[in-house]
Order: sequence, then structure tokens, then C-alpha cells
Amino acid sequence: HVQLVESGGGSVQAGGSLRLSCATSEYAYSSNCMGWFRQAPGKEREGVAAMTTDGDHTYVADSVKGRFTISKDKDKNILYLHMNNPKVEDTSMYYCAGAPLVHSPLEPYEYNFWGQGTQVTVS
Repeated sequence: HVQLVESGGGSVQAGGSLRLSCATSEYAYSSNCMGWFRQAPGKEREGVAAMTTDGDHTYVADSVKGRFTISKDKDKNILYLHMNNPKVEDTSMYYCAGAPLVHSPLEPYEYNFWGQGTQVTVS
């Protein structure tokens, strides 16, 4: 059973920085790809960044490229989203997700396991 628990959300000023964390009970065995997604009220869920659990491939949405990065601590089974220079439009609920097999790493429908989300508000 895969459990994903996000943390690190909160309020941040535009131009600041924030780091989201996703702790998972299973990391290398149930998922070969993990990612961060977000969903604002009235909008569809969208992919932000993803990476294969072997660390060989990362994917970042154009809307956050150059500002957000994804990384992992394999020893601690934690996935991170580093949010640098966030903008007001980055305000959203952010979710961590995992999948055993994906073809489109930034597509939410590819993912089987989801956390409960953490709210990020940029002002």
C-alpha cells in the first residue's frame, strides 16, 4: 500500500521561495515515476514536475520551467518540489503522486497513487 504525505505548503510572497516535501511509504518498489501536480479552484489538475525514481529523467512544465525544480532524497524516501520565484498564478493545491508505469509523466490520469495535497498561496 503506497501512502504519500505532502507538507511544506503555506503562504509565500511572490519572488520568494518554498519547498514542498512528499514522504512516501514505498518509493522504489511501487512507482517508477513520481510527480507534483496542482489544482486551483475551478481549474483542471495539471502536471508541474515529475521524475523517474531512478533519477535519470526529470520533466518540468513550461509554466514553471526555470523556477521550480524536482528532486528526491532516496535514503529518506522523500520527493521535493523547490519553488523559486513563485508567482501569484502559482497559488494552488499541490499534490504528490506516483505511478508504476507512465507514458506521459505530466499527465495526471497516468498516476495511481495520490497524497492529500498541501495548499500554496502566493501573494
